[in-house]
Amino acid sequence: MRIGLGYDSHRLVENRKLIIGGVEIPFSKGLKGHSDGDVLVHAIVDSIIGALGEGDIGRHFPDSDPEWKDASSLRMLKIVLNKVQKRGLMISMVDSTVITEEPRLAPYIPEMIKKLQNSGLPDGRVNIKAKTNESMGFVGRGEGIAAMAVCLLTEI
Repeated sequence: MRIGLGYDSHRLVENRKLIIGGVEIPFSKGLKGHSDGDVLVHAIVDSIIGALGEGDIGRHFPDSDPEWKDASSLRMLKIVLNKVQKRGLMISMVDSTVITEEPRLAPYIPEMIKKLQNSGLPDGRVNIKAKTNESMGFVGRGEGIAAMAVCLLTEI
């Protein structure tokens, strides 16, 4: 077994779509980032890369590379899942948490799970939770959104 931990955070800004878990969520702001800024998928990708022992998301998808400008983070996920398969491993479980004061994410979680599964995460092996930060810190002040994920890989 191999385990990896992932974390990501992005600042909320005007004139940008809010995409979390591959789902566009109606909101007055979006997440600033070189790609689509999807904190959830970035945290999941980072946890998988960690479980592989291959550094972090920035090493594989640098913000200095124009290929990733405004790119879908689900594309990054597919690439990393291909690495998992090539190494003779499989995703046993991904557990994740998105931390934001608003918008309320619970209604979008089933669609997020579908998007992640359509990108290659196995059915029934991904969990998403949404939490607030109880009005504390940058998340609590509505300045940004953060996400954490843990991934367990096992040999096939």
